[in-house]
Amino acid sequence: MKTIKILSSLAFALIAITAFNSCKNEQKKNLEEVAINENDDANNISPDSEISVIGYKIGDEATDFKLKDVNGKMVSLSDYPDAKGFIVIFTCNTCPFAVASEERIVALDKEFKSKGYPVIAINPNNPEVQEDDTYELMQQKAKEAGFTFPYLYDESQSIYAKYGATKTPHVYLLQKEDGSNIVKYIGAIDDNVRNASAVKEQFLANAVNELLEGKQISVKETKAIGCSVKQ
Repeated sequence: MKTIKILSSLAFALIAITAFNSCKNEQKKNLEEVAINENDDANNISPDSEISVIGYKIGDEATDFKLKDVNGKMVSLSDYPDAKGFIVIFTCNTCPFAVASEERIVALDKEFKSKGYPVIAINPNNPEVQEDDTYELMQQKAKEAGFTFPYLYDESQSIYAKYGATKTPHVYLLQKEDGSNIVKYIGAIDDNVRNASAVKEQFLANAVNELLEGKQISVKETKAIGCSVKQ
């Protein structure tokens, strides 16, 4: 009888320990999942979500726009009569991918503006959804990051939809042909948005150089990696 009681006590203790460890492991798992979700939310990263937007394809004509720059001036593509084309980049103030691309965007403008392909940056985010993308904070960003190009406010959030931009950053390379702006390349700046020092393929720069050399673009479309446009 005494042996049975001892065995019963040991069995109860074993069940209790197993249940405790199970709860502990489940709690750890839940905490890890929460931490991952909070980290993604904090960085505004939605790599697998796509906004349903019908936009331009390669060969389409991109219509002009008139948007407010951070200096208060209204800017359109028609303000550049001598341009051969445009590097239109949808970007924003705080997305980690956009921030990681800032120096590269400035470098692209420095390299290609004098060759006829200036950078035009557009912020597509709704500040009521993403509070860090107000016009005032855009002005601050342009100053702090040393932007040498127009940083335009898509206040109606309509231009990004015409283009079909779903990420920040998202690139559209346009070339002037008979007075029209034709889409020649869509996608990413390069093959490593997170780390400029690890870039192996400069998709956008290669495409511009091929146009300048009168060649067909070898890589016309890549996948833009970045934060989802906030609407």
